Amino acid sequence: MIRRVAAIDCGTNSIRLLVADVDTDAGTLVDLDRRMEIVRLGRGVDATGRLDDEALARTFAACDRYAEVLRDLGAQRVRVVATSASRDAENRDDFVSGVLARIGVEPEVVSGDEEARLSFLGATRGLAGAEPPYLVVDIGGGSTEFVVGTDEPLAACSVDVGCVRLTERHLRDDPPTRAEIDAVVADADAAIALAGETVPFGEARTLVGLAGSVTTAAALALGLEEYDPARIHGARISAAAVAEVSDRLLASTHAERAAVAVIHPGRVDVLNAGILVLRRILDRTGLPEVLVSEHDILDGIALSLAERA
Repeated sequence: MIRRVAAIDCGTNSIRLLVADVDTDAGTLVDLDRRMEIVRLGRGVDATGRLDDEALARTFAACDRYAEVLRDLGAQRVRVVATSASRDAENRDDFVSGVLARIGVEPEVVSGDEEARLSFLGATRGLAGAEPPYLVVDIGGGSTEFVVGTDEPLAACSVDVGCVRLTERHLRDDPPTRAEIDAVVADADAAIALAGETVPFGEARTLVGLAGSVTTAAALALGLEEYDPARIHGARISAAAVAEVSDRLLASTHAERAAVAVIHPGRVDVLNAGILVLRRILDRTGLPEVLVSEHDILDGIALSLAERA
């Protein structure tokens, strides 16, 4: 049976929409509309524990636009998932009620484990030529998810390091100082070590990287002049190439990064922290490269609706 579904992923940095036709028997999907807006919902949450009014307003405006797409394309089932920033916020009920009023579906503020499961489900769909077991790593704005598995997740862990959270904590100068970089590395290393207590990194044969920090690092390593998802998806980027991109960006100013076409304007200020997390994961696991996937939690949310059919 073909069912038209819609998935919305509301994270710390962005809110994304996927409308797709899902074959509920085969568990496959065909994209009809995929889009993203940077709303920075989690701005300041690490320090204040609250979603600020301006961030909520940006997010609700995006929801209004997404609601029009859902009506136009006639989605039969809709699932809205909210992750790190909403988990951490004491006023998350304001977010939940605002999204419900606009989309007509109550957002699920999912646990880190469920976020990891959905990321794994979406990322491992159609991985051609990749050797399992996989270590799937989803570097978000507020958290990073680690999942090891083959056809299904075997172990998962979510830790509170992400590109927005670490930038707000540590990266203030332009370019960042050595002390600021070392502080990001220290937080990343501690979180990776914590994840390693639950997730058996040593069993993995392929590191699969997800989300904007990873895909942008890939675009830079590949030398793309414009962002091209078809070239980025399935790209294998060596640990040395990730380190080279990281060093180059850490030495650059905000203005210099903003002038690079493949860097989304909403990632210019937080990209350094995200790529540093990826770099430290490669160092910690000893895996030689990252396999980049354009499929992620958004695809997992859509596929989960087929599971519910």
